[in-house]
Amino acid sequence: MNKNSSNTMALAPNTSNKRETICIFGTGDFGRALGHKMIQSGYPVVFGSRSTQKSSLIPKDAEVLSHAEAAQKAAIIIIAIQRQHYNFLTSLAEILHGKVLVDVSNNLKINQYPESNAEYLAQLVPGAKVVKAFNTVSAWALQSGTLDASRQVFVCGDDMEAKQRVMDIVRALGLTPLDQGSLLAAQEIENYPLQLFPMWKFPILLSLCLTSFFFFYSLVRDVIYPYVYDNKDFSFFIAISIPNRICPILALILLALVYLPGVLAAIIQLYRGTKYHRFPDWLDKWMLCRKQLGLVALAFASLHVLYTLVIPIRYFVRWRTNSQIISQALNNRTEPLSNTYAWLSDSYLALGILGFFLFVLLGITSLPSVSNNVNWREFRFVQSKLGYLTLILCTAHTLVYGGNRFLSPSSYRWYLPNAYMLSLIVPCIVLVVKFVLIFPCLDKPLTRIRQGWERNPQYSEQSNYIINKSAV
Repeated sequence: MNKNSSNTMALAPNTSNKRETICIFGTGDFGRALGHKMIQSGYPVVFGSRSTQKSSLIPKDAEVLSHAEAAQKAAIIIIAIQRQHYNFLTSLAEILHGKVLVDVSNNLKINQYPESNAEYLAQLVPGAKVVKAFNTVSAWALQSGTLDASRQVFVCGDDMEAKQRVMDIVRALGLTPLDQGSLLAAQEIENYPLQLFPMWKFPILLSLCLTSFFFFYSLVRDVIYPYVYDNKDFSFFIAISIPNRICPILALILLALVYLPGVLAAIIQLYRGTKYHRFPDWLDKWMLCRKQLGLVALAFASLHVLYTLVIPIRYFVRWRTNSQIISQALNNRTEPLSNTYAWLSDSYLALGILGFFLFVLLGITSLPSVSNNVNWREFRFVQSKLGYLTLILCTAHTLVYGGNRFLSPSSYRWYLPNAYMLSLIVPCIVLVVKFVLIFPCLDKPLTRIRQGWERNPQYSEQSNYIINKSAV
């Protein structure tokens, strides 16, 4: 009897898991997409609309009522309408009293209004519990199954219980809620979707500036100089040769700039004798965009590989090779094999291949889908240890390519060194300083500082007071 009764209980539906009804004000694209997703997740959905006539666009399992009737059927109401249409909610203040209002709206401009839309909604309906959520998720993402890039949902609100109920809904939809605190954070959350690649701005602008500089620099040395002195037209170098020179230069410089702020931070901590002090703002921003700098560097390195692969099929290269062969045949002369140049050539290629392989590995591990599946020690090993190894290999690749030309007068045109010589400045500085920092006399105190030791605790307490005061 006990066994049969337990089986009967297991097969019986669990009525306690029945989800609460959700009301959605607004039948636009986002409201319909969100309603459809909620119905799929087991939530009964009722739409509040000016027109109670059900459209074919509305999910078939949803009910369409007037705003007042729909609000009375649910304790959680999602406001999927624009801010300029909020005024009608004041007439429903009595019905909405004590209910959870979820503001999902966005603006057209950053800081378009003095207060956030959610705070404005809280002012219009003071008796309701306003929560900001779902504004960072698009209707397309909800309809297409919520891709990894759009799973995060920022949530903020003053009422902890209301916020928790909304976060439970977010999880039920297969999304990831991120608690951003009180409703004061709503304006920042509303500005987030309006920002165009905020962390990419500095890396892209820096890349454009460096590209422009090295393009005109190479144009002067490789095109204008031969035309002025030898009356040779090498303007076609602009298509392949100059880009193939610029791409590895930028890849190497940007890769070095990924690790330079970490070196500077170590020097600052050693100088101050504490880690409890804020870095300069420019260094903070630099460190925050290191991932983007690395990915841009990887893009330039990949372009360099593609440009290099097409070198044998270029007309100029085939013409030059044929000319050399014909010249040797006419002079009845054969160039002997030089083991030195053979070693240099193979070493140059080997270092480039290994450096690019590790470069790609760094790029792969920086992807969220990969980095989320490794622990901090593994991630640090790849990004730090293998990162510096990548920088060493790529720098060695450049040095082997033309290290013997540094002291050759013919390498300087109009007293300008070859562009790749300039690309070695930043990487060499980073590697030399990093090599100095790993000496035990510097590495041990730096490790202690990063573990919390302070050379001058009074200085740290004063710094913390300043930081806390500025934060308030």
